[in-house]
Amino acid sequence: MKNRRRIAKYSALSLIKQSVTGRRWSRAWRHHDLQASYDVVIIGGGVHGLATAYYLARNHGITNVAVIEKSYIGSGGSGRNTAIVRSNYLTPEGSAFYDRSLELYERLADDLNFNVMFEKRGHMTLAHNDSSLRTMQWRAEVNKLAGIDSDVIGTHDIKRLAPAIDVSDRPRYPILGALWHPPGGIVRHDAVVWGYARAADSLGVHIHQQTEVTAIDVAGGRVTGVVTTGGRISTPVVVNCTAGWSTLVSNLAGVRLPITTRPLQAAVTEAVQPILNPVVVSGSLHVYLSQTARGEFVFGASVDPFSAYSTRGSLEFAEGLAGHVLELMPSLSHVRMVRQWSGLCDMTPDFGPIIGMTPVAGFYVDVGWGTYGFKGAPVAGEQTAQLLATGVVPELIAPFSLDRFERGDLTAEKGAAAVGH
Repeated sequence: MKNRRRIAKYSALSLIKQSVTGRRWSRAWRHHDLQASYDVVIIGGGVHGLATAYYLARNHGITNVAVIEKSYIGSGGSGRNTAIVRSNYLTPEGSAFYDRSLELYERLADDLNFNVMFEKRGHMTLAHNDSSLRTMQWRAEVNKLAGIDSDVIGTHDIKRLAPAIDVSDRPRYPILGALWHPPGGIVRHDAVVWGYARAADSLGVHIHQQTEVTAIDVAGGRVTGVVTTGGRISTPVVVNCTAGWSTLVSNLAGVRLPITTRPLQAAVTEAVQPILNPVVVSGSLHVYLSQTARGEFVFGASVDPFSAYSTRGSLEFAEGLAGHVLELMPSLSHVRMVRQWSGLCDMTPDFGPIIGMTPVAGFYVDVGWGTYGFKGAPVAGEQTAQLLATGVVPELIAPFSLDRFERGDLTAEKGAAAVGH
């Protein structure tokens, strides 16, 4: 905490000094010409790609790395998510994986020397029927066995933690209880992207924006390079971290993935006085909401029921979302919604990610995150970097290999999906 205060104080003093002196701001990360070869090429300049590059450089000393982004960094799912983090998943492997990610998030500001605005608010998943309540109890016991702070609470505690939530018997779907996860919270997604980019750049990683990969060269079952709009790059290792575009990129290497891409919409209101501290999720109402430090309410729902690459919002979504939010918090009836947007989710059949090797030697994937991508970014980057550096599959990502679909050993994480947050 003292380190974070020092960082905040230093940032404030730097801002004042910069404004007074009128000096031009230095670049947070540098521009580099595209080299003819790299040891590792990472496709996708979101938080997963940047985290992988950072941990390769910091933990393993592998710095001849290129991050290739067809737009600007964070322009995909990393800049379109609702910044919620938690580790109260249903399966033992999922709980352990996301708990490590939450641990990395908690110290990320110190590690990157960049304020990522992590706020431990608590995460509350509401139960509106007996079946949901049983699932919450199941999840709580799995979490406790893994040493994760998680418990089922009643309406009295819900009202104490979130006074604005209607826990009466008047709503169509009355609240019976909730899964309460104190370590959960929110993190500023843009700050995470910028922090990883800045730190990776300082270690020697090259970040190439506005550069698209158009082909992946494979010879004898092994990756030999990539073709980009800026030229060809020779490399023995390519990592696909492209989320909603993951199947299109993997197809370039001749690797098929059991993934469908679906839009996920969200919205934000005007800023009002803070009245909601925890993140609140309702699977029955298909809605989740949180309030930012500035006072805006951020809302979301489940993924759209069709495959598409559109990032446009819809009136149907806004109307349905508003109705469900008001069932939980009637006091928001006069708050104005000011913006809505959509991101792309790469959904797998078992709601678990796909991380690791593929049938093409040297071609790795960190994809299939659905609605969980931001939550798992630090640990996915850390573990993928370890795999690339050592050639040994780390225990935390072993359950998420691509060949699990052939073996029929699925992760069964849908029970913790609710509406994905």
